[in-house]
Amino acid sequence: MNKALLILSAVLLLLTGCASSVTKDIMVDAEADPKVNFAGYSSYSWLGSAAIVYDPEGQWEPPQFDADAEIKFLIDRELRKRGMTEAVGNADMIVAFAAGIDMASLEIKVDPESKLSSLENVPMGALTVILIDNTTGLAIWGGVATAEVQQSPDQEIIRQRLDFAVSSMFKQLPK
Repeated sequence: MNKALLILSAVLLLLTGCASSVTKDIMVDAEADPKVNFAGYSSYSWLGSAAIVYDPEGQWEPPQFDADAEIKFLIDRELRKRGMTEAVGNADMIVAFAAGIDMASLEIKVDPESKLSSLENVPMGALTVILIDNTTGLAIWGGVATAEVQQSPDQEIIRQRLDFAVSSMFKQLPK
């Protein structure tokens, strides 16, 4: 798996979703180790707590919303759908995720009237989920979702965007 892609993805951040105009900017991709038989995995445990970008002014995460807990809930849901259970002791695989934002991201925008191009600041975010074989310690699957950061979103929009991102990632996890 491309380590640079995973590291870059972890530096960004994304928010939540259903397939609609609320999620149209979310791009999702995943990559699996082609030698791994995913049917052999039945349990997982968490690597530890993930860190979401500190946002004291609540510009992209409302103060009462816990994005870490929501992402963990969604990943748990997707793994349970595949018949996996969370193990306290020796699990088959370890789950990790990271989210972040790049507030300095630039994008070329074209003015529809003048047809002139200009660079505009478009904060981008990413969510990365990694599954690690507990025996070897190697990453066996990684998913990443990137999107424009929504300024001052409400909790329901965030949930929709995160749901879309996590669900779309796990659709790409081999059975």
